[in-house]
Amino acid sequence: MTSQQRAGQRRGSAAIVGAVDRVSSTGQLGRSEAELEVDMVRAALDDAGLGIGDVDCVMSTNGMMASLDLAERLGVRGRFTDSTMTGGSSFEVHVEHAAAAIAAGLCDVAVSVYAATPRSGANPFAGGGPSLGKESPLRQWDVPYGMGLPASSYSLAARRHMHEYGTTSEQLAQIAVSFRQWAQKNPDAYYQDPIGVADVLASPVVAEPLHKLDCCLVTDGAGAIVMTAADRARDLAKPPVFVLGTGTAYTHGMSISQMGDLTTTAVAVSGPQAMRAAGITPADVDVVELYDSFTITALLTLEDLGFCAKGDGGAFVADGRLGPGGALPTNTNGGGLCYTHPGMYGMFLLVEAVRQLRGEAGDRQVDGAEVAVANGCGGVLSCTSTLVLGTESTL
Repeated sequence: MTSQQRAGQRRGSAAIVGAVDRVSSTGQLGRSEAELEVDMVRAALDDAGLGIGDVDCVMSTNGMMASLDLAERLGVRGRFTDSTMTGGSSFEVHVEHAAAAIAAGLCDVAVSVYAATPRSGANPFAGGGPSLGKESPLRQWDVPYGMGLPASSYSLAARRHMHEYGTTSEQLAQIAVSFRQWAQKNPDAYYQDPIGVADVLASPVVAEPLHKLDCCLVTDGAGAIVMTAADRARDLAKPPVFVLGTGTAYTHGMSISQMGDLTTTAVAVSGPQAMRAAGITPADVDVVELYDSFTITALLTLEDLGFCAKGDGGAFVADGRLGPGGALPTNTNGGGLCYTHPGMYGMFLLVEAVRQLRGEAGDRQVDGAEVAVANGCGGVLSCTSTLVLGTESTL
């Protein structure tokens, strides 16, 4: 039996039963990351109708032995643990691992949590990137040539896509405009003022061709999700959101100079894998929640997920189809460009996908949403993880 067949056998065997996040209109939360982690775990368990005593798996990214440290603070003595850290895709990877562990009987209730406060404290990217060991490829091969993180790396991908396919700054700007239109429907979004393409192009250039409004926010934020087996999920407080398919892939580490093709990401592997396991095609997807560290990240992801052909992303997004009333509702909370971005946005796109499938998204609710794709991107277009999530009707 192939790995893909085994993944298909797990289709819908695990579900997300609790999902919460916390952001602020000021971008600041006024609490420590440790406090926020505990707050989010408790809130997510309350959302699910479970308690700390039910948890036997803790997943976290916040430091060395992160999950064990957090489990100790929570008073959890578990059977499975995971501190996988792949940057912004970590939490989609956690869902994949938790679903596999639950299906294998290695744990019953898994919690994944994230909290970061770069707006209140030190922004790790303010000096051009996080601290790196002198032996890291990024330090050896990129930084000496002026390649700080993260904008300059993504600018290379944007410029290459423009060179290869004729993509324009106006087309990238439309992505920011569409996501801002969703943010205007979200009272918790950091940016809510309306913008047009001209406003994006008039904002300061950060790393040519990327303007300030092509780039994600720097805010505090926290969130958590709870997972359990499908049969148990149906008896809990909220409608379960089932994990239909998963896929993870990577092409390089933090050094974008080692990326084989600047216009094709690992989503080209993780996306089709997740959709095959779920038994769907892009045409079956009702809502997309994807990583938008930059507008180019969103464009490349849409192409590599198969919503349009490689190179057609600019034309695909130009008519506003990603925004409210569009054919492919995408980043319905406003995304990392407008809602929140504490450094790793993957938790927040996951929470929004759950809200959409539960029908809890308020004014931004996509009517009849039954299938969602949630796609995380970690590193610098390095490691991607794709989830296909569905309601009971999709099983």
